Amino acid sequence: MTIDQHYWQGAWVDDAEAEKRLDTLGEDVRTALGHQLSPLVVLAACDLLSHALADAHSPQSLRLAAELEASGVPAHEAARTLRDVAEALGREPLETKLMRELGGIDPGRLARFDFRREIFEGWLPVGLLVHVAPGNAPAAGALSVVEGLLAGNVNAVKTSGGSRFTQMLLAELADLDPSGLLAARTIVLNFPSSRTEWLRRLCEQADAVAAWGGEEAIAGVAALVPPGCRLIDWGPKLSFGYLTEDTWSSPETLRGIAEDICRLDQQACSSPQVVYLDTDDDEQVFAFAERFAGVLDQAVAALSPAPPELLERAEISNTVLVARLEEHLGLTRVHEAADGTWRVLADTRSALRASPLYRTVWVKPLPRTRIVEVLRPMRRYLQTVGLGASRADTAPLAQAVLAAGAQRVTVPGRMLDSYDGEPHDGVYALQRYSRRVDVQLDERFSGDACLDDLVAARELAPPKAEVVSKSDFELLQDDLSRAEVFFRSGGSSGAPKLSAFTWDDYHEHMRSGAEGLLAAGFDVRTDRAMNLFFGGLLYGGFSSFFSVLETLQAVQYPMAAQDDHALVARSIVEHGVDTLFGMPNYLLRVFAAGEAELRAYRGVRKIFFGGEHFPQAQREWLRTEFGVEVIRSAAYGSVDAGPLGYQCPDAPDRVHHLFSGLHTLEILAMDEDRPAAVGETGRLVFTAHTRRGQRLDRYEIGDLGRWTPGDCPCGRRTPRFELLGRFGDIFRSGSHFLNVRRFVAVAEENLGHRGALQIVLDEDATSESLTVRLEAEAGAEASTAEATAQAFLDGYPELAAAVVRDRLVDLRVEHLPSDAFERTAASGKLPAVVDRRVRNR
Repeated sequence: MTIDQHYWQGAWVDDAEAEKRLDTLGEDVRTALGHQLSPLVVLAACDLLSHALADAHSPQSLRLAAELEASGVPAHEAARTLRDVAEALGREPLETKLMRELGGIDPGRLARFDFRREIFEGWLPVGLLVHVAPGNAPAAGALSVVEGLLAGNVNAVKTSGGSRFTQMLLAELADLDPSGLLAARTIVLNFPSSRTEWLRRLCEQADAVAAWGGEEAIAGVAALVPPGCRLIDWGPKLSFGYLTEDTWSSPETLRGIAEDICRLDQQACSSPQVVYLDTDDDEQVFAFAERFAGVLDQAVAALSPAPPELLERAEISNTVLVARLEEHLGLTRVHEAADGTWRVLADTRSALRASPLYRTVWVKPLPRTRIVEVLRPMRRYLQTVGLGASRADTAPLAQAVLAAGAQRVTVPGRMLDSYDGEPHDGVYALQRYSRRVDVQLDERFSGDACLDDLVAARELAPPKAEVVSKSDFELLQDDLSRAEVFFRSGGSSGAPKLSAFTWDDYHEHMRSGAEGLLAAGFDVRTDRAMNLFFGGLLYGGFSSFFSVLETLQAVQYPMAAQDDHALVARSIVEHGVDTLFGMPNYLLRVFAAGEAELRAYRGVRKIFFGGEHFPQAQREWLRTEFGVEVIRSAAYGSVDAGPLGYQCPDAPDRVHHLFSGLHTLEILAMDEDRPAAVGETGRLVFTAHTRRGQRLDRYEIGDLGRWTPGDCPCGRRTPRFELLGRFGDIFRSGSHFLNVRRFVAVAEENLGHRGALQIVLDEDATSESLTVRLEAEAGAEASTAEATAQAFLDGYPELAAAVVRDRLVDLRVEHLPSDAFERTAASGKLPAVVDRRVRNR
């Protein structure tokens, strides 16, 4: 039975079908590119495949190992190849790769790089990326396609030989992507290089061609690349070891070089083909070669390597024969295994020379003073240097080989290793597989940080996981191995908890916070900001907005919330501050303490607040008495989840746009985990797209809200939702469910109250009490407690039922100064409800 050799956008096809599909390649590419591919989709599928390949007994591992072994790869090398692929496809290394090479997890966003100018830049795919894969590295073609997918390209791969490893690996990857986007961007054709017509037809449609191989192979591909198509040359490279006298006798150093030679039969570009010694003494070269031959013999004995093919054996035989003839001239000495599994060829001439591979290595002299002289003529071919030297010699020798043209310097035994985000051959692959674009606009877009938000919101499905409540937050912290930054929640709704972030998480969140602030109306070119959020005790308010303003490169006075409110008011005037950041109850105390001075100043134009609701009566007081023009949410967020939403100038009170680049939001019904209908109040449940410090999957944050239908007049297409309070705002007292927001509404509308309000619940052996605390100095006239209590009973029928009709609750009212209210220690937040009752309700 004939086995289909080609994989075309999710289907296995034979030669005849592949021939037909080549005629419609351009149309297939256009269709695929019409659907934007988020790197997050690629990361998710790669991570699943990584975990599968890390298990040697998984179906994927067994299928791929069998394919490698059937094509002649020894079992130990097949296992090692799969381990290397599993490591390369892990989420962490790929995230690091994206961050280092393209600057972020979502590099395709057309976003500002300078918040003072309406210039938007991003990395977009080149389009159709053709890969001409090497025949000697089975995973190279597939990993190149993964890089092409991360850049958003449609990828067509040319492989050769009898193995279907590349096709099968990429098919396994596509099968793990439920969206089908990866399959639509993946084509693998297996055909010999002699079939140039197929390769020509691929290249005709290509926007870029990535090619591996020797000079002749690269030249053959280059001849088929049309004008304007980018040729990405991963051409032949040479690597070598360089040892100083104080290391070339070290057993550890020699074992390391031997391991580098044996690994992958020297097929990798980073495999050493020459070992240079820092000497000009021929006898030292010969003595080292004899000693090293014994080390290499021991290393090979543990491997049972497969013999090379006929042509490779012929090249090895020819090289060894010439070297043996030159022994009579005193130029060389040959050491060779009896079974032909390894060769050490000592040569007194320093010129760099390629090895015929398969555990064949040259040993040559090269004094450090001649490194640049000897190696620079071969600079285009130099890649990795395994440098064995003392601490004192390492830096100057590394500088010398880099000046000669080498791209990488490492230590013996690690020449084939790599690190996450490492450049390849001196460049970043993802940048070569992408194009940097920019859009330059005018002041109409001064409040926009990302053009993508004006087109469509990114919508990623939440994971298939159980909803995690705020009280079970620790369930999301099962793995904190990557955590680097910790913040403590303010404790305004339950016991304080530590939230874990990586620095990448933190900077990503601060960038989003900066974008949201720009949308809210902050003008980085003119506004002079004072940061009055609380700081210390691991609370993130002050430090977060410090970083947000730093990201914006804004003028900032990092005052933080101080107890001397009058001093803060004087500082605002003294420094010409026109924009304030802080929590409503604190800002109001600053205005109250410096009322005369700030009223005369009338220079505070904008207030951006967070952490609490800002009642309308208090807003009107600030507008009327002090000339404040803009009072808007700085961000909707939390310490545990980070920034979640932002307001635009067209957003009604409590309505926010979702930070859709950071989170997926579900609004679930109050009584069950089903989506709430549009307009229905539900529980806000967030999933973070890229949280690394800890998971944040389907986290019930403790807030209530509902979707806001329709398009926003600001033009942004990101989802909008209205905040409707916290779970804790609804409490049970005297068998009745009451809502703090109703108390606030009665106080504002019926009593003209514009200060703070707090509910205190208590009980004794016989009764339960509900105390309404009102800020005394904020009211124009403080009415009696009895009159105020009656106003609440008249304005809130459910409260009256509990107090008057059922007589289950004693209602009390207290007029207190602001500093007598209970506040959380870290954040300074004013808890809406203080429950001192012993029983759980």
